[in-house]
This record gives sequence, C-alpha cells and structure tokens, in this order.
Amino acid sequence: MRTVVGVLAVGALVLGAGVASAQTEPSLTWKPCQEDTTVECSTLGLPIDWAKPNGDKFNLAVDRLKATDPAHRIGVLLINPGGPGGSGVNFVISDARTWFSPEILARFDIIGFDPRGVANSQPVKCSLGMLERAPSLYPTNQAEFDTMARYARDLHDDCRRQSGPIVDHADSVSVARDMDALRQALGEQKINYYGVSYGTLMGQMYAEHFGDHVRAMTIDSNMDHSLSTIPFVATSARGVEDSFNEFVKWCDRTASCPLHGKDVPALWDKLMDKADRGELTDPDDPNTKLTSLDLIGGAGNMFYGPGWARLATLISQLDANKPSPQAFADDLAVEDPFRAVLCGDYGMQIATYDDYKLTSAVENAVSPHMRGGILGHRAYTACIGWTDHPANPQHRLNLRNAPKILMLNAKHDPATSYAWASGVHRQTMDKTVLVTYDGWGHATYPRTECTHAVVDNYLVSGTVPKDGTHCAAVEPSPESARAATPSRGIIVPRW
Repeated sequence: MRTVVGVLAVGALVLGAGVASAQTEPSLTWKPCQEDTTVECSTLGLPIDWAKPNGDKFNLAVDRLKATDPAHRIGVLLINPGGPGGSGVNFVISDARTWFSPEILARFDIIGFDPRGVANSQPVKCSLGMLERAPSLYPTNQAEFDTMARYARDLHDDCRRQSGPIVDHADSVSVARDMDALRQALGEQKINYYGVSYGTLMGQMYAEHFGDHVRAMTIDSNMDHSLSTIPFVATSARGVEDSFNEFVKWCDRTASCPLHGKDVPALWDKLMDKADRGELTDPDDPNTKLTSLDLIGGAGNMFYGPGWARLATLISQLDANKPSPQAFADDLAVEDPFRAVLCGDYGMQIATYDDYKLTSAVENAVSPHMRGGILGHRAYTACIGWTDHPANPQHRLNLRNAPKILMLNAKHDPATSYAWASGVHRQTMDKTVLVTYDGWGHATYPRTECTHAVVDNYLVSGTVPKDGTHCAAVEPSPESARAATPSRGIIVPRW
C-alpha cells in the first residue's frame, strides 16, 4: 500500500452501547477537508477512558468520501489501514479512490478515522531526544537487558508527560468503543468495515463486542490476538523467512533477476556477516556502515509489495559496492504510536534476560536467514518494562452476535503470517470464511480480479464466498514495491 503500508476478557473497560449513547451524545459537523475539498472532515469528542465516560475527552478525527451513487447507497464503510499508527483520514484522502473499486465507491460512504493516539486524534508524542537515545533491541547480557527495560519505562513516562493519559488507553477495545460511538454519530444502525493488517484487530474487537451492529466486515491480512509470546514470535519469524525463501525461488526461476543463477542465500548470508563485522559500506555514502538490521529491515519492507526486483538489484549493488539510486534507509522519522497501541493489546511477558534469550533463540531457529525479521522482534521487545497489565490482553476471539465475516490473507505474507489468519479462522469457524490469495505480499484485496470480486460481491450483495476459496497467485511486477516506513535510519515494516 502506498500510504498504508497495515493478546482474557476486558472486564470493566467495556461498557454497554446504551451507556455510551446516553453519556457522550456524539454529533458530527462536516466541512470540506483542507487537503481535499471533495472529502468532508469532522471531529467527535469521546472519553479517553471509557470506564470514566464523564472524564477527560479527546477529539476523534473523521472524514467522509460520499457515495458517488447516492440513490443506490447501501451505507457507511469504515476503514482502517493498519499500523499501529496508520491514519484512516489520510487513507481516505490519498488512497480510497484507487484502493476501492468504482462499485464500492458508488454504494458506500467511505469513512476514515484516526484511531485514538494516532495522527489527528490526540497523537501519542514522545521526546525526540528520548527516541534518539534508544538502546539496542538485541541485548547480549543481563546488564544490556536491564538497560533496555529501564529505557522502556522511562520512555513510557516521557510519552505520558508529552501526551497525557491517552498513552494508557490506546488499545483496540477502546478503539472499538470509539467506532461504535462513531456509528451512532453517523446515525447508522449497522456499519460495514474494511480493515487491513493491524486494522483487522480493531475489526475483530468491534465484532466481538458489537457484532449485532455489523452488516458486513472484511478483515484483510490478519492479526491473531490469541497468541502468547513464543507462538507469536515463532509464527512471525516463520512468515518473514518464508517470504525470503519465496524471493529466492523467484530469482531462481526469473532470468531478469539480477541474482539469477547465483546462490542467493549464500550471498545474503555473506552480506549479513560483513555487516555484523562492520565491514559493509553504504555504496552511496562511504562514511556510513550498514548493519544487519538495515539489511533485514530493508528486505522485510520490500517483501510487502513484493518489490523483489528492487531488492535483488540492491543486493547485487551491495555485493559489488556500486552506488545505487535508492538505499535501504534514507529518511529519519520520529517514532509513531506503535508502542502505546501494541502494548495496550499484547502482554509479551519478557521479564528477564533468560526470557529474552529463549524467545530470541526461537525466532532465529525458525528464521535463519532473516533472523526473525524486525517486526516481530520489535513487537516483543517494545513492551518490555512498558506495562505488565495491558488493557486488552491476548484472548481467543469470541464472536457471538456477528454476521459472517470475510477474512483474506496471502499465503506468503511477510507481516501477518498466514498461520495467524488460519488461527483466527479456527477460533471462529461458524462466524468467518477464509479466502486465500496463493501469492505474495501484504494486503490482499487489490491483488487480482479474483480478490477484488470476492470482497466487492460480499460488501455489496452480502454474498459470502465458499469457505476455503483460493485466488490464484499473480507474479509480482517490478513496480510492486511499497513505500518505506523508516525509523531511526532503519526501514521498519509495520502491520
């Protein structure tokens, strides 16, 4: 995606829908958006803590792209592009017209929103100096682990000073509460929803708590919120290693691949070893050394498209030490709300260096070339020292009142492992159908005519595809690389 990329019961945090309606009295006043006057923008005042509906409020940023055929309008389609930290408002302005088919644009008002703590919805902010002083997420002894945990606690305190209590209420159940308040403010009895990547978790939580308010829901490239630490890390690592292996197979069968005919795994491992020794120089800047994390993060990002041709070109240029028009990492970026959101949804239970060593050993064992990737590693290390009691801890998905939900996932997804989609589907067999794209990359709906048709037919007519439907793979084009998401000089994929 160009501007997108995309774990027990909650208890007292979850209030009844009637309580929210009576105490928040939500309303929307629309006006043309500054960035695009053909899209309407608004805000919705909501409680930061839904357990205290009369307490502090924040403004939920919302925008609307009206149905192009209002006479045949079906309703609203709420969307979330993932992250954590993706802006639904920006997605509607920049991408909705090209992402969704003309039929979807004709029949639905496309509703974007920035989840709490994100972009225009009281964003989580942290001191740049603190972010720039982050220690390594790869400790080699107890002292380094303690430093990492202490930094995480200090960063949490800093972010809370900068942002207020919303730092502790950025979990996906709170977002689901916000979504239902938005539904009421829109005057809709039921909503339609499309969420991709981390947006699937928001959709799952909404369906779990407000299933009777769903007309149709498509969740594309799925999170599995039931996984404890080791299964989460192992499946994440296995997914990115699978994407590396698929890249290797593509080079083997594609004569135009710059690495065709070469032992790509051996070449990759040689570059990784050189980076570990501090001997790999950025071809564009002889004074800059590339680390193995630069390589892993850059490759992981290019698997999203997948941008295999670009990756092969970069590996070839690095091996030959030739300048390239695009390096693995170029722009520095301040941390997004990744940590506040993720740590509200997942309790990773890494309390000691021994816990870390075991978890790290697992991800390296199942992912020897990609060393587990960066995304999964960042996820389980980010929350060390952040909180022992996430607001929305892991649990099996329980869909009681929801209609049939359409799940999509690529078989070779580098970010949301196909094993995650399969796991969610097993938990909700009577409430979900799973459609598999037999190809590669992250985010499935726009891949082929088959994936488009499955989603469009479901959203428009309510036609539920046969469970187990497969859409054939299409070889990726050289232009299919996705925009990067850099962080501290390393391109870090996100959900």
